[in-house]
Amino acid sequence: MSLTADQVRWVAHLARLELSEADLAKLTEQLSAIVDYVGQLQSVNTDGVEPLAHPLPIHNVFREDEPHVPLPVEAALANAPDRHGGFYGVPAVLD
Repeated sequence: MSLTADQVRWVAHLARLELSEADLAKLTEQLSAIVDYVGQLQSVNTDGVEPLAHPLPIHNVFREDEPHVPLPVEAALANAPDRHGGFYGVPAVLD
């Protein structure tokens, strides 16, 4: 299915793109090739192929969540530019 210049112009309008006539001709050719390839992929028989969530076998790579001694307040606030007691000081947002 080849796209027409008017169809590509409409897609460009929806994407808020301004195209010159040379760009329009080039983009019409490129988008038509993409649409033709998608059409070719749709004709592939996928009966009996199980859907995949990911093409590679993946596993959880995160470390175990184990309880530990928390960082002391003094160490956490050592480089704080402004402190109010045991908390970070930040500029007021509301009056």
